[in-house]
Amino acid sequence: MSVPHPLPAIVSMDEWQAALERQIAKEKELTRARDRLNAERRRLPMVEVTKAYTFEGPSGPATLLDLFEGRRQLIVYHFMFGPDWEAGCDGCSWMVDAMSHPAHLHARDTSLVLVSRAPLAKLERYRARARMGWRHPPWYSSQGSDFNVDMGVTTGDRDAPDADRGERHGVSVFLRDGERVYRTYFTGKRGVEYLGSHWTYLDLTPYGRQETWEDSPEGWPQSAPYAWNRRHDEYES
Repeated sequence: MSVPHPLPAIVSMDEWQAALERQIAKEKELTRARDRLNAERRRLPMVEVTKAYTFEGPSGPATLLDLFEGRRQLIVYHFMFGPDWEAGCDGCSWMVDAMSHPAHLHARDTSLVLVSRAPLAKLERYRARARMGWRHPPWYSSQGSDFNVDMGVTTGDRDAPDADRGERHGVSVFLRDGERVYRTYFTGKRGVEYLGSHWTYLDLTPYGRQETWEDSPEGWPQSAPYAWNRRHDEYES
């Protein structure tokens, strides 16, 4: 089937190889720049978390310290799922679809969990085999605590343009030193793309993410950002 859009230049193998090597050289520069940025992140100051939070999880009530499961580091993905919602955020569901087996993180003394404000029963129904089919990571309800508000992911502003009924997604990172817990990092919005391999795969392709903000060749297929993606059981065949 032919491509119904204008194509970039069609060249010889030698010309293609030369262009590819120039592209790879730029990508290596970006990789080294990211390495330097990651080194700066490892040296960020930390803030101690002293408030006592209680979560509801698969094994019953849990503290923030319990979420570490005995490991030194904890990554919390703030999954948008308000108490009165009937389904979790479709974008956050994308993120969980991309999360790999936790054994690889555990090997580096790191735990990964999801936290949402919806009651645990709703979270469990949504993640079940009949709907999303997620086996991991562990999912905890923060309903009844100030955790989401204190972490800046529940604002109470139901009309905020960058929020969904007062809920925001994001990722928080914590470090444990004995019984003391420190928050070391937070990012939201497109910062969480670091966790989502779907975008990484699409960025490798000629069409990219196919969204209107991208700088693509004239005539390339594009649609509005964040308007095309669905929960994985909602795409048309």
